[in-house]
Amino acid sequence: MPSGIEVTKQALDDFRKIQEYMLLAKKENASETYAKLKDEYLTIKALLNVSGVNLSELDKIKE
Repeated sequence: MPSGIEVTKQALDDFRKIQEYMLLAKKENASETYAKLKDEYLTIKALLNVSGVNLSELDKIKE
C-alpha cells in the first residue's frame, strides 16, 4: 500500500505531464484531445488541492 507522500508524488508527476500534453494539444489546435486532457487535469488538480499541495507555482494552465 503506497504512503500518502508516494500518492502525492505520483499525482504531481501526472499533473506535470498532463499540463505538458495540454499545452502541446492547444498549440496543435487539437481541441478534442485538449478537452479530454482537461478532464484529467481537473481531477488531478482537485486531488492535489485536497492533499494540501499549493499549485500556484506549478500550474502552467491557470484555468
